[in-house]
Amino acid sequence: MPLSISLSDVKTFGHGLRRPECVLCNRHGDVFVAHVGHGVMHIAPDGTQRTIGNFAEVDGAAWIPNGIAWMPDNSFLVANMGPAGGLWRLTREGALAPVLAELDGLPLGATNFVMRDDRGRTWVTVTTRQWPISKAFAPLGGPTMDDGYLILIDAQGPRIVADGFAFANEVRIDAGGRHVYVVETFGRRITRFALEGDRLVNRTVFASFGHGTFADGAAFDAEGHLWAASIVSNRLLRIAPDGSVQTVLEELDPAHVDRIERLLAEGTIARQDVQHTPTRVLRNIASVTFGGPDLRTVYLGSLGGDTLGTFRSPVAGVPPAHWNQKF
Repeated sequence: MPLSISLSDVKTFGHGLRRPECVLCNRHGDVFVAHVGHGVMHIAPDGTQRTIGNFAEVDGAAWIPNGIAWMPDNSFLVANMGPAGGLWRLTREGALAPVLAELDGLPLGATNFVMRDDRGRTWVTVTTRQWPISKAFAPLGGPTMDDGYLILIDAQGPRIVADGFAFANEVRIDAGGRHVYVVETFGRRITRFALEGDRLVNRTVFASFGHGTFADGAAFDAEGHLWAASIVSNRLLRIAPDGSVQTVLEELDPAHVDRIERLLAEGTIARQDVQHTPTRVLRNIASVTFGGPDLRTVYLGSLGGDTLGTFRSPVAGVPPAHWNQKF
């Protein structure tokens, strides 16, 4: 059944957030948000907020918490999209330490996303081996920088299990544990693998996108559809198991989208060009997370806002690995 959400249904949640790109929820009503200049913002069930960590820089460079994963010991793994890159551990008390700075003798670079699955494995995406990351921005139909990769950390240690992504972004596993999905923002696609044990096989393009769609974050719903948030165009998509795409919500500024596409085609685009959108409600949405006690409250992370967008969904999400955890 097609779904449609009106902009008037979108409310705001939280305040004073800084680049709230990634959002985590549990069944008890806690919400955790990536928070630049610190680490993580915790929004308690009663709405009170407190920062976890207080770091503007690591290794002498800007610290940009991007993806976050909530671990069983109540620490957070944090993917750093700043120049130092790498995967870091942030304790509940706010202490920060590196977890993975290099692999196969090379620095991780711009580390985008981290996820813990229900088998206790950790999945990490590195967007690109280039710096600045704008080198991996690509025009529609043009050549792409296919140097992003996916890391798996389990009992065997960390290793690259898939490579060659055009701006690797979020990674998700379906509810049955059968497939792994990697969002390729500037490849304008989502790539799917069959998961056999800890091996990724049968690489296919699950969904492709056109003008103005730059999928970033994604989440599954209980009906097996994958939702994806597009930066720049502020499109929230729902992708059926057959790869067909429906726009559920959108706040589009056509002139802004055309400008970004033009800068991409000219090869003159910079990172700051895609950080903000001239829109009123959706402030450059970058992620989608299901929460609330019934998993029907959707939270929209963003690159340009200081709050989260939120609305009620007619279909529930899939509970994440940390769903029953208490903070």
